[in-house]
Amino acid sequence: MTLELVGIDGAMFPVLDEGYGPSILILHPGSSDAASWDRVARRLTSRFRVLRFDRFTYRSDPTPAAVDAMKGEVSDVVAVAEAVGEPVLLVGHSSGGVVALESALAARPHVAGLVLYEPPVAVTEPLGGAALHEARAALDAGDLDRAMTVFLRDIVAVPTLVVSLLRLAPSLWRRQRGYARAQIADTEAIEALGVGLDRYTALDVPALLVGGGLLSPSQLRERLDALAAALPRVDSMVIVKRGGHGMHLSAPGTLSQTIADFADRVMC
Repeated sequence: MTLELVGIDGAMFPVLDEGYGPSILILHPGSSDAASWDRVARRLTSRFRVLRFDRFTYRSDPTPAAVDAMKGEVSDVVAVAEAVGEPVLLVGHSSGGVVALESALAARPHVAGLVLYEPPVAVTEPLGGAALHEARAALDAGDLDRAMTVFLRDIVAVPTLVVSLLRLAPSLWRRQRGYARAQIADTEAIEALGVGLDRYTALDVPALLVGGGLLSPSQLRERLDALAAALPRVDSMVIVKRGGHGMHLSAPGTLSQTIADFADRVMC
């Protein structure tokens, strides 16, 4: 089933609505779309109502500016939660995790809990800084390859060799560069929130933090640890040693079971 809702820009956006039971709303990561979580969603729909949509920044044309991007992201989440009519469990992956945090601040009564899978929160310094400015300059000059290379190498901290190998895989790299404008806007929207986690210290919502262990960039674990110290109601932190930042693709069974176990504790 598909829900049709109105976004902040006045345009309709479709929300994939599957399964029955307590409601889980999945917010996909950057350089991606709602379909990237298919394997996890399928495993959850036997016991839960699972909702997904392509995030505002990734479906808008032209790509919104930073402040407008985050407003649109949060507005979408609130619209879906209100349409559901009961508190939802927000599952946010990567930048989708930051959207989940911001949405919980804006719509506390609509949020039953948070699953935060390696959100790139800005702890002690800007998320992108000079590298983000460099990526934006490349983007504005029409150099999508340069923009995504700088983003992956200097902001996400993907090793240079891995980025080079990715660029040698035409289909994978074509998909990456196709997300360049939205990904840079997404990162700018997070950076515009400022540095520090004080905004989340009063967020009275049960939270599960998920990390990918040694296969994830170390800076993401550091951010996760800082978030664990800032949030007042961390239920638990699950670090999958053989996981990574892409467990929704490589280990959907592990990830779905982790989410389901937490949902049972806070919703059932």
